[in-house]
Amino acid sequence: MSGLTIPTFGRRRDDGAVAAVPQSVAAPPPGTQPATLAQIGELRRLCLARLDAVAVAALPPERLAIEIERLISGLATEHRVQLNGREQRQLAGELVDDMLGLGPLEPLLADETINDIMVNGPERVFVERAGKVVQAPVRFRDSQHVANICQRIATAVGRRVDEASPMVDARLKDGSRVNIVFHPLALDGPYISIRKFARKIIDFEKLLQYGAMSQPVARVLEIAARCRLNVVISGGTGSGKTTLLNAMSRLIDHGERIITVEDAAELQLQQPHVVRMETRPASLEGRGEVTQRDLVRNALRMRPDRIIIGEVRGAEAFDMLQAMNTGHDGSMSTIHANTARDAVTRIENMVQMGNLGLSVKAIRTQIVGAVNLIVQVERQRDGVRRLTQVTEVAGLEGEVPILHDIFRLEIGGEVLDGRLIGRYRPSRARPGFHDRLAYFGLDRAWATALDETGP
Repeated sequence: MSGLTIPTFGRRRDDGAVAAVPQSVAAPPPGTQPATLAQIGELRRLCLARLDAVAVAALPPERLAIEIERLISGLATEHRVQLNGREQRQLAGELVDDMLGLGPLEPLLADETINDIMVNGPERVFVERAGKVVQAPVRFRDSQHVANICQRIATAVGRRVDEASPMVDARLKDGSRVNIVFHPLALDGPYISIRKFARKIIDFEKLLQYGAMSQPVARVLEIAARCRLNVVISGGTGSGKTTLLNAMSRLIDHGERIITVEDAAELQLQQPHVVRMETRPASLEGRGEVTQRDLVRNALRMRPDRIIIGEVRGAEAFDMLQAMNTGHDGSMSTIHANTARDAVTRIENMVQMGNLGLSVKAIRTQIVGAVNLIVQVERQRDGVRRLTQVTEVAGLEGEVPILHDIFRLEIGGEVLDGRLIGRYRPSRARPGFHDRLAYFGLDRAWATALDETGP
């Protein structure tokens, strides 16, 4: 019976070497029964046993999938297991993903409509798509399968995940952030949380299309970026803080030297003069850690025009305020907080974490002197990420920071498909940074943007 030969795979000889074993692909003999899950699992095991690791490494994924499909067909014939063409291709694809990628997660990573992937055990995989979290139609074979993927992710970035080091932060090749929780902390099998890296660059035009803000609000934020206001973007997890920070950063002049500091690199700045820095965790011996605070302090010695901190989480908040107060106008950052008022309180608390000797009034004075705008974003119940407040940090009254809303979103109802309807209520009071607007010749543009909002 004639067939196709697979010379790239081999069978292990008694001396341990791998010898090529041609396989013939033929139609299933009479009496062959449809494959059960156990038989498919056995085919997977037999296929892996026949693969030559050197040949696998030398082939591109597309060619490897074809060769594995041929090998599966031959093994199915040999062991009288009936697989149709679709099942053979599916099994071949799964094997390629397991060997070269992240197994069942590969189709989810390739789906550009998915923002987050959450693995809560081998049979419970959830994704966030268009602001809604749903269970994905994929599963792992068992907890060991999930553990193998976790090991592959950690090893790729030079880290280890096991019982001695059960929590790991990592980054995939495409820039996606990964958090892993391992046994014994994870009770239902290893947990994986992936925040996907956006391949498409999102600017203000795209944000307007998505309904994240109105045209006048977008214009005000553009003016804020161009006239070098210090901006803090506040919001909850997954609310779109980094997306908005990326959009605002696109308006920075290409002649400026920008230094970015991040825990996990997510910013996509397009300017030619960008210096990107990322923190480093401690080694297994507990040495070599480089924190955001270390990087912010060092950035001040690198002659920056602007410093952009991906997310302020701790004592580096003090150094961020110092940078904003010492001539690095136009600096930006994000922070986890539910309202603009909460954002000020969070910054105050984080400064106290690393500077216990400062009084509350001194800290609040620094905040008021450093931060011009707080932009609040929120993922709302219809799944849309919207800008809800643009707030000026206007000064101190006694020891209480004065916050003045330039724009505030008011929800007025919803349409039949559940999408919320709202409008932005502006304040036309003269902002405390009006002189800076005038210096950059943008004071009239600012007033025009507010007038476009309507009464």
